[in-house]
Amino acid sequence: MRWSRVVIAGVVVAVAATQVSLASQRSQPPPASSASPPERLTVQSDGHPMAVWARRPATPKGAVLLVHGRTWSSRPDFDLQVNGLQRSVMVSLAAQGIAAYAVDLRGYGDTPRDATGWLTPKRAAADIVNVIAWIGTQHPNLPKPVLIGWSRGAAQALLAAQAAASRMSGLVLFGFVFDPDLQFADSAVPDKPEMAKNTPENAISDFISPKVTPPAVVQAFVDQSLKADPVMVDLKGDTEFNGIKPDKVTVPTLVLFGENDPGVTLGDAGKFFARLGTHDKQMVELPGADHCAQLEDTHDAWIAAVVNFINRPPARR
Repeated sequence: MRWSRVVIAGVVVAVAATQVSLASQRSQPPPASSASPPERLTVQSDGHPMAVWARRPATPKGAVLLVHGRTWSSRPDFDLQVNGLQRSVMVSLAAQGIAAYAVDLRGYGDTPRDATGWLTPKRAAADIVNVIAWIGTQHPNLPKPVLIGWSRGAAQALLAAQAAASRMSGLVLFGFVFDPDLQFADSAVPDKPEMAKNTPENAISDFISPKVTPPAVVQAFVDQSLKADPVMVDLKGDTEFNGIKPDKVTVPTLVLFGENDPGVTLGDAGKFFARLGTHDKQMVELPGADHCAQLEDTHDAWIAAVVNFINRPPARR
């Protein structure tokens, strides 16, 4: 289910989105049905146990941390197992020599809620910083990890990148941009966490492009997401996202989204991209893809965009 952002009206100026060419690059991982389970790790974040999943090649040449979105945890989002189809982001990245880690934020998947029962953007960002710092210690001879966030996870990754740029070598923002001239606003929340049940309708809602979405992928996602996250996480404090200042983003950044993602407009994407403080930046729009580009028939193109960004040669002046 897409993250619905609430904003206060402001002036909108359309800016043409910059696109970069996507090199042809296909990974050759084993079929999903033969993939062994990922490693299950625990990383302490300010005394709270964070579940971290990993697929690590024997001799990695890089590392990434994947951050899931609003509704579902890391296993269905980034390690989906589909009979006869390869749709696991973690498997595909590992096949390219990249150690792939994915965190379950508080209340998601295998990570318990904390005593408050709520999750706020700042709390999530602090946990992301602690986990990516830990990943760096696991690979001291490699470049700092690249942080990859999807949807709401991308917004939280932006907060983390502003707070701890030295902990990462790059930032990938997938399925999220916003108009920097607008403001985030809090939604009404109850006095206590609702702990509402997740539904199959929530799981299906992002798959809006049947031409690139086999029914087997949708069914696998419904089954695995509801198993991992039967209860929705209770969120609050969205005004904390007003701390995102694109001009303060100094790490190399890839803005990545699908052509048919209803949450991303080219006007907002171009305006956001132009405001990014880093000059080492790329934008890729995946033709035919929607909000779930990494899981659909656009999976290989998504992987190629990310791997090409990680492996890009340094700019020379």
